[in-house]
Amino acid sequence: MVAFGASSAQGQNALKGFDALVRQRYPGIPVRWAYTSLLLRERLARARQKSDSVRKALRRLSLERFTHVAVQPLQTIPGREHGEVCAAVAEIVAQSGLRCHVGDPMLASADDVNAAAHACVNHLPSGRTVHEDVIFMGHGAEHQAVARYADLAEAVYGIDAHVHVGAMNGAVLLEDILPRLASERVWLMPLLSVVGNHALKDMAGQDSQSWRSRVESQGRQCVPVLKGTAEYAGFAEIWLRHLEAAAQSCFESV
Repeated sequence: MVAFGASSAQGQNALKGFDALVRQRYPGIPVRWAYTSLLLRERLARARQKSDSVRKALRRLSLERFTHVAVQPLQTIPGREHGEVCAAVAEIVAQSGLRCHVGDPMLASADDVNAAAHACVNHLPSGRTVHEDVIFMGHGAEHQAVARYADLAEAVYGIDAHVHVGAMNGAVLLEDILPRLASERVWLMPLLSVVGNHALKDMAGQDSQSWRSRVESQGRQCVPVLKGTAEYAGFAEIWLRHLEAAAQSCFESV
């Protein structure tokens, strides 16, 4: 399993919860984690906690004489970070002879976008009324795959016109969403695997440029929901489905 990483207790617990889902789905098969964030790996190392990069985790598995590895990143779009994971896997495969299959991120296909759209509307806050606006905030990217956020926004709008999907960088921006808000109370939800600085500061923070402050500057009440997508069954199931495909490819090559 590959994640950006998590420094908060809530983020770490979210990854532990997903780890439990994987172990339940694949009893008896070892599950290892790798983190793409160098900063978080260094922080974990200083705390004497396991802090493998993708390359280090795969080298370790090769030394332990594993031969087939399914690699599943908890990423949202097939952007730059996903490409870096694939490149790291390809490098170690060339060096070690490991048989590795990398699973897709959450929004890899039209079917994924449809499944994620239904996950968005199925996991709305219990206190939200049917006419209240909800905004999901994604990370975004300077990559062509950022268009997946726009695809998801369109799919979600087709199910519930009061639910909006945006990103901090590219695709649908908050500026595009603000004119469409109609309710006095607006809910904010992260379209991020775990709650970290982006959710705490860029989405729910008190800074004037946070999404919360910009919504409130319109005279609306804003209610952030600090829970990452890895903590919701509907989103988790998409990654688990992609892991199933990667694992099946491994089993078929044994």
